[in-house]
Amino acid sequence: NINELITEIDAFRDARQWHQYHNAKDLSLSLSLEAAELLECFQWQSSEAAVENNLADIKDELADVMIYALTLASTLNLDVEAIIKAKIKKNAEKYPTPTK
Repeated sequence: NINELITEIDAFRDARQWHQYHNAKDLSLSLSLEAAELLECFQWQSSEAAVENNLADIKDELADVMIYALTLASTLNLDVEAIIKAKIKKNAEKYPTPTK
């Protein structure tokens, strides 16, 4: 469950007294930096080659991106499931299913 995962991430952060550094701006910045590190796993090679050569690093960087995203949601007291469902609905309205 996503809320249990957020609780585990928050406990890890709190045990290290990092909460003081986890404001919305800095978490957003860190999320962007981790996304760039994920991109670096794919640099100068095809998608297939990158996955074959860097899967362990891709997993780690993707986990970092997700951890920062969930920490940001927690910091802002956002319901992750609700905001994702709302965005999917918004996208469905913006990008309707093609008709034949």
